[in-house]
Amino acid sequence: MNAVRRLRAGLRGWGGVGAMAVLCALTVVFALVLPVSGTRGDGTTGTGGQGVAQGTQARADECDTMVDPQNQSLRPSSDESGTTITKIKEKGYLTIGVDQNSYRWGYRDPNNTTAGAELEGFDIDIAHRIAEEILGDPNKVRFRAIPTNQRIPAIQSGQVDMVVRTMTISCTRMKEVAFSQPYFETGQQVLAPKSSTIKGYDKTLADQRICSASGSTALENLDADQKSGKLPASADITSVNPPNQLDCLVRLQLGEVDAVVTDGALAASQAAQDPTVELKGEPFTTEYYGVAMNLEAKDLVRRVNQVLVDYLKDGWQDSYTRWLSATLGDNSTNSRPPAPQYGD
Repeated sequence: MNAVRRLRAGLRGWGGVGAMAVLCALTVVFALVLPVSGTRGDGTTGTGGQGVAQGTQARADECDTMVDPQNQSLRPSSDESGTTITKIKEKGYLTIGVDQNSYRWGYRDPNNTTAGAELEGFDIDIAHRIAEEILGDPNKVRFRAIPTNQRIPAIQSGQVDMVVRTMTISCTRMKEVAFSQPYFETGQQVLAPKSSTIKGYDKTLADQRICSASGSTALENLDADQKSGKLPASADITSVNPPNQLDCLVRLQLGEVDAVVTDGALAASQAAQDPTVELKGEPFTTEYYGVAMNLEAKDLVRRVNQVLVDYLKDGWQDSYTRWLSATLGDNSTNSRPPAPQYGD
């Protein structure tokens, strides 16, 4: 009960979305099946399209030296005769791992008091579009809320057909799951209280407690940079690593950490939830979100890539405007991924 009182006190002054989203983050259950409903974007603006294929499909043993993992996905195809897609069609629905606590990405609006309020957000729009193009109905999808550190195990165990959950394409992850072409560009950034002396991803992080989710690329970057000397050795990066990234915002509010490191696109949404925190400094990496699938599901990867090619032309901008323009700005140029290249 004391912890609850502390949390409530820490959330004073927050908007309803922020308070409810944080409380939800503490109660996520991995196997929770969410309603087969949501919101989808069907805009007609935006540009994009298929780029020139380059290179060959990357092998796992090449991953450690790869500088462009976002360009290694399979060439798009509309063919639906493959084994994976056939099984999905026989099943009659897609099972997609998502977040239910990331404001404007995948969340339940706390101001919607309707029982069984739908999931909504930028990632949820993509999930519905994939279902619509493969199964002919945007609502033929069953969502599973999964923590950050369970995204890959959920795919490998077959609990989900794919994950659409602000998941960064990386060499390390490509050894374990297959990725679509990128659907969003962002970068790692620091989130801290406005009153903090932290200036960004620099020496001002010395002696500071930094929170990042376990299984996240943020934690990987922090570890690598501390070993290389780019991040001060005195920065504490391992004492607080919760399973969900949003839990870091809770820890920040409770004063248990001094800063959070995560994707700037997510951090901007968190800053919108809490007027006492802000982004510090500029992004210090370039990250690309992709849809993650099983390594063996090559037919599904190709089909999803074709969905994304179509979506970037018709739908992506509309969804961005609806969900993300309020936190990232009206100009989506820096968030739209470059024209895709393919490994095969």
